[in-house]
Amino acid sequence: MNWKRAYRSFYYEGAPEPEAMDLVPDETVMLTIDVQNSYLEIADDPLEQARWAPFQERMRRLVIPATRDLQARFRRQKIDVLHARIACLLADGRDRSLSQKKPGWNYLLLPRESDASQIVPELAPQPGEMVFTKTTDSALTGTNLRLVLQNMGVKHVVLTGIFTDQCVSSTVRSLADESFNVVVVEDCCAAGTDELHQRELEIINMIYCQVVSSAELIEMMGL
Repeated sequence: MNWKRAYRSFYYEGAPEPEAMDLVPDETVMLTIDVQNSYLEIADDPLEQARWAPFQERMRRLVIPATRDLQARFRRQKIDVLHARIACLLADGRDRSLSQKKPGWNYLLLPRESDASQIVPELAPQPGEMVFTKTTDSALTGTNLRLVLQNMGVKHVVLTGIFTDQCVSSTVRSLADESFNVVVVEDCCAAGTDELHQRELEIINMIYCQVVSSAELIEMMGL
């Protein structure tokens, strides 16, 4: 099944197929969300190791290699590659948004100079590439990304990263509300479980974004 028919929710089961996308290079950027060292660390607890093993496998086997390949293709075409990461400006994290202060798994204290907050080496920004540091889930609401995209004349944002159902989704929705055309690359994203990943893609597809595979994107853009 191709991108025009895949990831359809209840609302779009019978909707017409979307038109072909024209992602003009001068009006397009690639943005990778939150693929940071913290999320690729292996837990000490064997139970937690087992619970997160599928996520780790997807990241190492699929998401990171596919994202690295896509970044390289964009760079060769002189299309801007952007990066976003979660990192607090104060060591005690007082500047974080409420969603990152709540107790539980989503509690994030990642000072901006810490190793845990850095983007993984495989996807590290190259010299001259912009990195947007956020203390929110959405890369748009928590940074000056909106202004930068507008100043650059960007209309299309190709989105990759983690977590599909959290920061990726929040960024997608924020961009869509600002009338950017968003393309989410399915095999360059991951959630805590494949079920969460698949379900969120169905929720955001066709209303907030278009979901494609990296192979489909490469073909349609001639990368």
